[in-house]
Amino acid sequence: MVDAEDVRRVALALPHTVEIPSDGFDFRVADKGFVWSYPERTPGRPRVIRLDIAVLYVGDEAEKQALLLGEPDVFFTTPAYDGLPLVLLRLATIDLERLVELVTDAWRMRVPEALLSDVEGVGT
Repeated sequence: MVDAEDVRRVALALPHTVEIPSDGFDFRVADKGFVWSYPERTPGRPRVIRLDIAVLYVGDEAEKQALLLGEPDVFFTTPAYDGLPLVLLRLATIDLERLVELVTDAWRMRVPEALLSDVEGVGT
């Protein structure tokens, strides 16, 4: 089981990562988000930042569907994320090793090639 502080440690260990000030966590590389806390919206109520759920960049719809169908206890989505290459990740359902894998993969998909070429061995 991991939490928001684990997400923070993993994300900040990746080169060129910047944490954007927020009520939760929000990590970017070259101004592209790769993992952030879920801003839950309920009609008629204020937005609630969920530190127990991460929004994770997954690259494309095929990967999104594979994760959603393959591990519905770990990953889910909402209508607000329809058509976007993002899944919601229940942090309490994974361990640190899996978190490192997921966050590193998201980072690798967002980091520009020019920055990636400066970094050997990250996520490989």
